[in-house]
Amino acid sequence: MIRVTDDIALQDWELSESFTRSSGPGGQNVNKVSTAVELRFEAARSPSLTQPVKTRLKRIAGRKWTLDGAIIIRAEDTRSQARNREIAQNRLAEMIRRALVAPKRRIATKPTLGSKKRRLESKTRRGQVKALRGRIDED
Repeated sequence: MIRVTDDIALQDWELSESFTRSSGPGGQNVNKVSTAVELRFEAARSPSLTQPVKTRLKRIAGRKWTLDGAIIIRAEDTRSQARNREIAQNRLAEMIRRALVAPKRRIATKPTLGSKKRRLESKTRRGQVKALRGRIDED
Protein backbone atom coordinates (compact mmCIF):
# COMPACT_ATOMS: atom_id res chain seq x y z
CA MET A 1 0.00 0.00 0.00
CA ILE A 2 1.28 3.46 -0.94
CA ARG A 3 0.12 6.45 1.08
CA VAL A 4 -0.16 9.50 -1.23
CA THR A 5 -1.87 11.91 1.18
CA ASP A 6 -3.70 11.58 4.49
CA ASP A 7 -6.92 10.86 2.56
CA ILE A 8 -5.61 8.82 -0.37
CA ALA A 9 -3.86 5.46 -0.13
CA LEU A 10 -3.33 3.15 -3.11
CA GLN A 11 -4.29 -0.47 -2.44
CA ASP A 12 -2.09 -3.44 -3.29
CA TRP A 13 -4.46 -4.75 -5.99
CA GLU A 14 -4.06 -1.46 -7.92
CA LEU A 15 -0.27 -1.90 -8.09
CA SER A 16 1.91 -4.54 -9.70
CA GLU A 17 5.68 -4.71 -9.92
CA SER A 18 7.98 -6.55 -12.27
CA PHE A 19 11.75 -6.72 -12.08
CA THR A 20 14.19 -6.81 -14.98
CA ARG A 21 17.90 -6.35 -15.49
CA SER A 22 19.06 -2.75 -15.63
CA SER A 23 20.77 -1.31 -18.67
CA GLY A 24 24.01 0.62 -18.57
CA PRO A 25 27.21 0.25 -16.52
CA GLY A 26 27.47 -1.85 -13.38
CA GLY A 27 29.83 -4.70 -14.10
CA GLN A 28 28.77 -8.28 -13.45
CA ASN A 29 25.95 -7.05 -11.19
CA VAL A 30 24.02 -5.84 -14.27
CA ASN A 31 24.20 -9.25 -15.91
CA LYS A 32 23.19 -11.23 -12.82
CA VAL A 33 20.69 -9.26 -10.72
CA SER A 34 17.27 -7.96 -11.74
CA THR A 35 17.35 -4.55 -10.08
CA ALA A 36 15.23 -2.44 -12.46
CA VAL A 37 11.62 -2.00 -11.29
CA GLU A 38 8.59 -1.50 -13.50
CA LEU A 39 5.67 -0.27 -11.37
CA ARG A 40 2.20 -0.52 -12.94
CA PHE A 41 -0.69 1.43 -11.41
CA GLU A 42 -4.24 0.79 -12.62
CA ALA A 43 -5.22 4.48 -12.58
CA ALA A 44 -8.45 4.26 -14.60
CA ARG A 45 -9.90 1.58 -12.27
CA SER A 46 -8.71 3.18 -9.03
CA PRO A 47 -11.60 3.91 -6.61
CA SER A 48 -9.45 6.29 -4.54
CA LEU A 49 -9.15 8.91 -7.32
CA THR A 50 -11.98 11.10 -8.59
CA GLN A 51 -12.66 11.53 -12.30
CA PRO A 52 -11.21 15.08 -12.56
CA VAL A 53 -8.03 13.87 -10.81
CA LYS A 54 -7.78 10.95 -13.26
CA THR A 55 -8.13 13.35 -16.19
CA ARG A 56 -5.36 15.61 -14.88
CA LEU A 57 -3.23 12.55 -14.06
CA LYS A 58 -3.57 11.30 -17.64
CA ARG A 59 -2.29 14.66 -18.93
CA ILE A 60 0.60 14.71 -16.43
CA ALA A 61 1.59 11.08 -17.10
CA GLY A 62 1.83 11.60 -20.86
CA ARG A 63 3.48 8.59 -22.54
CA LYS A 64 3.51 6.65 -19.25
CA TRP A 65 -0.30 6.28 -19.54
CA THR A 66 -1.24 3.12 -21.45
CA LEU A 67 -4.29 2.53 -23.64
CA ASP A 68 -5.97 0.42 -20.95
CA GLY A 69 -5.65 3.23 -18.37
CA ALA A 70 -2.58 2.18 -16.42
CA ILE A 71 0.51 4.19 -15.55
CA ILE A 72 3.86 2.45 -15.98
CA ILE A 73 6.87 3.86 -14.15
CA ARG A 74 10.32 2.36 -14.68
CA ALA A 75 13.13 2.97 -12.19
CA GLU A 76 16.69 1.73 -12.73
CA ASP A 77 18.60 4.54 -11.05
CA THR A 78 20.49 2.54 -8.43
CA ARG A 79 22.03 -0.92 -8.10
CA SER A 80 19.61 -1.78 -5.28
CA GLN A 81 16.24 -3.33 -6.12
CA ALA A 82 14.69 -2.08 -2.87
CA ARG A 83 15.86 1.49 -3.54
CA ASN A 84 14.53 1.37 -7.12
CA ARG A 85 11.13 0.20 -5.78
CA GLU A 86 11.10 3.13 -3.38
CA ILE A 87 12.05 5.58 -6.15
CA ALA A 88 9.26 4.28 -8.44
CA GLN A 89 6.67 4.51 -5.65
CA ASN A 90 7.77 8.06 -4.78
CA ARG A 91 7.53 9.11 -8.45
CA LEU A 92 4.00 7.73 -8.67
CA ALA A 93 2.93 9.40 -5.41
CA GLU A 94 4.38 12.74 -6.54
CA MET A 95 2.60 12.47 -9.90
CA ILE A 96 -0.73 11.86 -8.12
CA ARG A 97 -0.09 14.76 -5.70
CA ARG A 98 0.43 17.08 -8.68
CA ALA A 99 -2.84 15.83 -10.22
CA LEU A 100 -4.74 16.55 -6.98
CA VAL A 101 -4.12 20.30 -7.30
CA ALA A 102 -6.87 21.82 -9.43
CA PRO A 103 -5.62 24.67 -11.65
CA LYS A 104 -7.02 28.10 -10.88
CA ARG A 105 -9.53 29.43 -13.37
CA ARG A 106 -8.26 32.46 -15.21
CA ILE A 107 -10.51 35.49 -14.92
CA ALA A 108 -10.38 37.60 -18.06
CA THR A 109 -9.74 41.28 -17.36
CA LYS A 110 -9.70 44.37 -19.54
CA PRO A 111 -6.57 46.50 -19.95
CA THR A 112 -6.50 49.60 -17.77
CA LEU A 113 -6.73 53.10 -19.21
CA GLY A 114 -3.12 53.79 -18.16
CA SER A 115 -1.82 50.67 -19.95
CA LYS A 116 -3.72 51.66 -23.12
CA LYS A 117 -2.16 55.15 -23.04
CA ARG A 118 1.33 53.79 -22.41
CA ARG A 119 0.97 51.37 -25.34
CA LEU A 120 -0.19 54.12 -27.71
CA GLU A 121 2.60 56.48 -26.57
CA SER A 122 5.25 53.83 -27.17
CA LYS A 123 3.79 53.12 -30.62
CA THR A 124 3.93 56.85 -31.45
CA ARG A 125 7.52 57.12 -30.18
CA ARG A 126 8.56 54.09 -32.22
CA GLY A 127 6.86 55.50 -35.33
CA GLN A 128 8.77 58.79 -34.91
CA VAL A 129 12.09 56.93 -34.62
CA LYS A 130 11.33 55.03 -37.82
CA ALA A 131 10.23 58.22 -39.62
CA LEU A 132 13.59 59.85 -38.81
CA ARG A 133 15.38 57.02 -40.64
CA GLY A 134 14.18 58.38 -44.01
CA ARG A 135 16.30 59.97 -46.74
CA ILE A 136 17.89 63.34 -45.96
CA ASP A 137 17.34 66.15 -48.49
CA GLU A 138 20.41 67.94 -49.89
CA ASP A 139 18.89 71.40 -49.20
